[in-house]
Amino acid sequence: MGKNKLEKFADMARYPHVFEYPYSAADNIPFDLRGRWGETFFRNDRPIVLELGCGRGEYTVGLGRMFPEKNFIGVDIKGARMWTGATEALREGMANVAFLRTNIEIIERFFGPDEVSEIWLTFSDPQMKKATKRLTSTHFMRRYRGFLRPDGLIHLKTDSPFMFAYTRLMAEANRLPVEFVTDDLYHSGLVDDILGIKTYYEQQWLDRGLPIKYIRFRLPREGELVEPDVEIELDSYRSYGRSKRSGLQTSK
Repeated sequence: MGKNKLEKFADMARYPHVFEYPYSAADNIPFDLRGRWGETFFRNDRPIVLELGCGRGEYTVGLGRMFPEKNFIGVDIKGARMWTGATEALREGMANVAFLRTNIEIIERFFGPDEVSEIWLTFSDPQMKKATKRLTSTHFMRRYRGFLRPDGLIHLKTDSPFMFAYTRLMAEANRLPVEFVTDDLYHSGLVDDILGIKTYYEQQWLDRGLPIKYIRFRLPREGELVEPDVEIELDSYRSYGRSKRSGLQTSK
């Protein structure tokens, strides 16, 4: 029988590579690793890569295996899901993997200037009703600039046509350098080992015949960021774990 949520949270509290700072804790306890992850935790000066909204941590752990010369941190607020990747990394003795349980809305509290080299967004909720909640919105891009290295990379892998279209338009409106883009990753003939890492929910979407989309772009530090002034058709399907989207036609 698998562990229940209380047992998983108890494990997480003991794991040396897991840091838990939800809103309530972050407001009252200073985060000493901000700007010092490499020096204090990883004990090296290698590039740091974040997976925001890491879920079960498949990408955080998978990339950590592929690139021992980099450090990886999975970020999510749902500790019971994160437990899977955190436990796997601990069992394998992966010194280049850590997890941070917190609200992504306050992500800038945990990383200092130029501390992060890349950000992965893997199947983020598209947040079709409110732009400020989208992880590729100007609201979050400004936060990323506070800790991402100049021209740092952002990867988006998604099943959502809305999120994909919105992010492409964001990059276009702000002239962000796009390095790679495809609206059907697994039929593009360009899948490599990195992009081929599949999350638990991604496999379910693939089984339903939903194409997976991917875009990789750089985020320069200079320039004012603007939202795309274009209406985007909303997703007509319901993805696992997302609320029903009936009756929605266009974005506002």
